[in-house]
Amino acid sequence: MMEQHVFYDCATAPSPRRARMLIAEKRLDILTVQVDLRNREQLSDEFRKINPRCTVPALKLPDDTVLRDNASIARYLEEIRPDPPMLGRDPVEKALVAEWNAIIEGEGLLAIAEVVRNSLPGMKGRALTGPKSYAQIPELADRGRERVTHFFETLDKRLAGTLYVGGEIFSWADITAFVAVEFAGWLKLVPDESQHSLRIWRESVSARPSASG
Repeated sequence: MMEQHVFYDCATAPSPRRARMLIAEKRLDILTVQVDLRNREQLSDEFRKINPRCTVPALKLPDDTVLRDNASIARYLEEIRPDPPMLGRDPVEKALVAEWNAIIEGEGLLAIAEVVRNSLPGMKGRALTGPKSYAQIPELADRGRERVTHFFETLDKRLAGTLYVGGEIFSWADITAFVAVEFAGWLKLVPDESQHSLRIWRESVSARPSASG
């Protein structure tokens, strides 16, 4: 086990699943602490001391630095365990992984979150993550569903011309995309039967050991 690293997770949430999959792909053994989002443990005084943003994932380092975002966690893990490379191998591939990861976050994950947080009764008053409470806006849920449909189209078109989202190797962009597609399934939003490239890719990623955790 990596000494003094602590990963703050929630097994049922999509965002920390991205970091969890990356940890598995890197074959790292890190102490994991579960944060109960359902009972709003992330808003507790104890957890606020760890992450004032009141979100997971978070990764506490040996020097007590706490990384509070998937982007910083991915960069750190890539630096301390460069093999296998998950952020790209050369300048072009690194750029494409970063580009597609940003596209997937903006057009996929955020769109799905719009639906979840602005329509589910359990999210009433919690339309955005973090320490502040915000009211739901039902119109954003309607827009989010439309955006998810377009996201699937974009991803299918990309995968029609390449083995993986970022290029020829499985990368951080694939993890982000896979978690987004799985997250959409919570809302019964799934790729269309005609989106063959996306469906084949999804089956391939589902078979990876990191996807089972």
